Amino acid sequence: MDENNRNLILQYIQPGLLGLMDGSVSTLAPLFAAAFATKSPHIALLIGLSAAIGAAISMGFAEALSDTGEHTGRGHPFRRGFITGAMTFLGGILHTVPFILAELNQALYLAYFVVGLELIVIAYIRYRYFKMNFALSVLQVVFGGFLVLLAGILIGSA
Repeated sequence: MDENNRNLILQYIQPGLLGLMDGSVSTLAPLFAAAFATKSPHIALLIGLSAAIGAAISMGFAEALSDTGEHTGRGHPFRRGFITGAMTFLGGILHTVPFILAELNQALYLAYFVVGLELIVIAYIRYRYFKMNFALSVLQVVFGGFLVLLAGILIGSA
């Protein structure tokens, strides 16, 4: 692997993938718990928005403060933190947006579809940049996402 490709992966792709994975998965449980517990797309939208923003801030700071980048070659910490935070927000907000719809079932079905797309994109990025087996990557990412989604649905249905 040449130095430019290594730097691209260490300084941009990896922090972005970290954020996308966290935002796409960690916000599922609170979003779907709120939707199932309240039966209100509006409340689910507010919870999803707050989860996406909170996760983005948390992940952005965690990445920026994790190391200076001098010894690891991971690049400037503020840039990595911004990339991670922005991608965390994107991953969390994409499946939240369907809850703008007034009808809960329509919002849920659209959100399930968006979650599926997010997980496939994550698996593809892992395949493309980290040479993961695509089928195995899909299985791993979908399994993890399914567990968190199921936790949210079960908690919200209790």
